Amino acid sequence: MLNRDHRDRDLPTDVLSFPVDGPDEAHGPRELGDVVICPAHTADIAEAVVHGVLHLCGYDHETDGGEMLRLQARVLEGLG
Repeated sequence: MLNRDHRDRDLPTDVLSFPVDGPDEAHGPRELGDVVICPAHTADIAEAVVHGVLHLCGYDHETDGGEMLRLQARVLEGLG
């Protein structure tokens, strides 16, 4: 299970993000990374994609006082 192997959480999750580039300057086009979605645990695929990409952009809803989730809501509104 990816969540257990990469986050030490032995339970399923809807989305995981795996960054490729670090915070240093990229020598060429920047690659954010991979977003892995578990459809069996995801009610909304679009929301999971946006959530995963925001994590790759450096947001962390567990520590940012709601900033990431507010931005996520705005992005999803724009997709509607």
